[in-house]
Amino acid sequence: MSSLLKVDNEIKTKVDAFRERITSEAEDLVANFFPKKLLELDHFLKDPIINIADLKEIHSEINLTQNAKKRKLEDGGDEAMVTGTKVFVMPGGMMKSNGSLVDLIEKVKPEIRTLIEKCNTVKMWVQLLIPRIEDGNNFGVSIQEETVAELRTVEGEAASYLDQISRYYITRAKLVSKIAKYPHVVTLHDMILKNIEKIKRPRSSNTDALY
Repeated sequence: MSSLLKVDNEIKTKVDAFRERITSEAEDLVANFFPKKLLELDHFLKDPIINIADLKEIHSEINLTQNAKKRKLEDGGDEAMVTGTKVFVMPGGMMKSNGSLVDLIEKVKPEIRTLIEKCNTVKMWVQLLIPRIEDGNNFGVSIQEETVAELRTVEGEAASYLDQISRYYITRAKLVSKIAKYPHVVTLHDMILKNIEKIKRPRSSNTDALY
């Protein structure tokens, strides 16, 4: 009995064509795309939109009109009314996001997605180049495996940045909702001020230095 699996010739041809396409794309990425993208990103880092000297420049006011919504008491008559703070519709219309941050995010997100896609292509290319396991002379293979691991790390870090962008919108929406619902509660404002450093820099400077 043969130890090798028999593969349909048509399928083998398609797989070989796939390997050739991935190889061609990956080699072009490494030789041309990444160097050009590096220069583009270096130019982008000099853009005024990302070089902010003072955070007040991108500060966005939350102008909420205190809405005194009246509702009937559960056990009261038609004339029994009470003033509450529950808001279903903002008096001034929908609360918009911070325009400066939205513009920055819209420029950064496509770059992050591109990085994930291109890293995935190069990672697949290197994985396809890894030969079968044999005794001895595996130094080159270990380098390939380390390269794959590094590409996987970059891919994961980039994906986490996309997740952080989504969490920013969710967190901001929750805070604005609380401000709209409880405009008279000073504790919420005080909580943010007392933890402003942790909010702005959740990781220590030692951890930042690793990157």
